[in-house]
Amino acid sequence: MRTITLEEHFVTKSFVRAVDRPGHKIHPAIAQLHPRLLDLGAGRIAAMDEAAIDFQVLSLATIGMEALAADVATPLIRDVNDELAAAIKANPKRLGGFAALAMQDPESAAKELGRCITQLGFCGVMLDGTSGGLFLDDPKFLPVWEAAAALRIPVYLHPALPPEQVREVYYSGLPGDVGMALSIAGWGWHAETALHTLRLIVSGLFDRLPDLQLIIGHMGEGLPYALARSSAVLSRAATNLRQPVSEYFQSNIQITTSGYFTQPPLRCALDVIGIDRIMFSVDYPFSPNTNGRAFLDSLGGILSAEDQAKLSYRNAEKVLKLEASARG
Repeated sequence: MRTITLEEHFVTKSFVRAVDRPGHKIHPAIAQLHPRLLDLGAGRIAAMDEAAIDFQVLSLATIGMEALAADVATPLIRDVNDELAAAIKANPKRLGGFAALAMQDPESAAKELGRCITQLGFCGVMLDGTSGGLFLDDPKFLPVWEAAAALRIPVYLHPALPPEQVREVYYSGLPGDVGMALSIAGWGWHAETALHTLRLIVSGLFDRLPDLQLIIGHMGEGLPYALARSSAVLSRAATNLRQPVSEYFQSNIQITTSGYFTQPPLRCALDVIGIDRIMFSVDYPFSPNTNGRAFLDSLGGILSAEDQAKLSYRNAEKVLKLEASARG
């Protein structure tokens, strides 16, 4: 059975040079993964082969870009996207790409998104967390959302490091690196992305752009578990919406399994969201491909062969329009 993964990360040497500078040092936990993040060729393909992953959609690990000025970030990201396009051209049957954007300048970012889709052949875009202390429901970012809707490509919403004010209030005062861990994969990333997703819904974004498709990772960032309560409360408050909050998970939002490799959260997501809107992902290299494969292979007892195929590759092919490129 084919396997497609779509929250799989990379960096380039130019990006690392730009963000690893005095006052903005890369965290050691990220730096130690640079050899695998930088490898867009043989080593990455070998790691895919080890776990029998057929096709991987790559996205830039953008930690550190938020600190760059727009006139630095915009040309840098264009170069990064060009490097990714070259890697895909070298392995078109194995690799695809999500555009990276410099959201410091939303108008330029929208133009870059158009270039990435129409000229470079990418299958979507990944946006990361807040930008300039603002969530992406702020009206200044509407050009990017409008561009994604017009291009009919999905937007993958990914966590980013918390703003300094949030880090100080929520995650300081703890021993060692515990605060850092709590602010990212230990909890903060997932809580903030869940909040971000709900903000996008109640802002009316999906009513304004009804065909826009959003993808969130990490088994839905905790939202499947909380959705009934959140929807009941928010749907009463947000009287401007065309439908209850929970129903946007049937019309506009998909989730992936990235980094979550146990069955209980998947069972919850299946019950609340349904198999047709869940896609397999690993979160490589932050999670090993082999962990993802072991999880996928464990699901025979709870998924039919048809549903396993949907999770493994069919849903991704549909959402990302990968039929031709993924199969070669």
